[in-house]
Amino acid sequence: MGHDHEGQRVSRRRLIAGVSSLGLGSLLAACGQDAPAVTTSTGATVSPTATMTTTAKDVTALFAEANTCTLTATTTQGPYYFDADKVRSDIREDRKGTRLRLMFKVQDSESCKPLGNAVVEIWHCDAAGLYSGAESLSTGGGGGRPSGNPPTGAPPTGAPTGETSANDLTPTDDKRYLRGAQVTNSDGIVEFTTIWPGWYRGRTVHIHAMVHFSNARVLTTQVMFDEALNTKVFTKSPYAAHTGRDTFNDGDNIYKDSMLLKVTEEDDGYLGVIVFSADSDKDGK
Repeated sequence: MGHDHEGQRVSRRRLIAGVSSLGLGSLLAACGQDAPAVTTSTGATVSPTATMTTTAKDVTALFAEANTCTLTATTTQGPYYFDADKVRSDIREDRKGTRLRLMFKVQDSESCKPLGNAVVEIWHCDAAGLYSGAESLSTGGGGGRPSGNPPTGAPPTGAPTGETSANDLTPTDDKRYLRGAQVTNSDGIVEFTTIWPGWYRGRTVHIHAMVHFSNARVLTTQVMFDEALNTKVFTKSPYAAHTGRDTFNDGDNIYKDSMLLKVTEEDDGYLGVIVFSADSDKDGK
């Protein structure tokens, strides 16, 4: 079954007349239970929903062994998070690399029920280890990557909609590649198209994810990859040009086995799935 659905997604974006221009704050408000529709910057009234290209049967099989109903581990958001203002499923832009389709299922950590109308954001570095919005920082040109080991432990509590956390980055450039947000459907599922992440010193290969629900950040976490697959991908262009990797899963101070994506090969790339069990009422369970 082919999965190159970018044309279909573009058509959907045209149909809903500019939902990608909403920005994260407006999107979060639109996803509240009492706000099923909003007016976009183009004047159209829309109800933001997930764009799904996989059948219910496919989804059941994919998530059968992805994870269990246990609260997903929280992590630091890292130094390069900010609201990228990009509501989209294909986040690649001009970045070259091995195609990676991601599917996340968001569920409540206590009831195990899917969380529909949650907003899932992801962001990660490119094949050379650069982050959009922070290229000078991630190459050392703007003061360098923060020194020492990455912070550990739970992130600070979420900021209200439309505001920022003290840990959020002020972007240093206008690039926004490999960043995006999507809204979960009634099954709690979102789908993204991206590239296999690269690496940078001090960290294993990873993707950042943040879940917003009822105007709050209810989960900040990261997902990782099996090292055999990292090795296979990194022998190819453009990854092979970036040498000297120094940190692997077993030496990363954030990595947990539960953060591993379930990855399978498909078409010209890979599909990775995982379940996020979020503390939707923020009671610590």
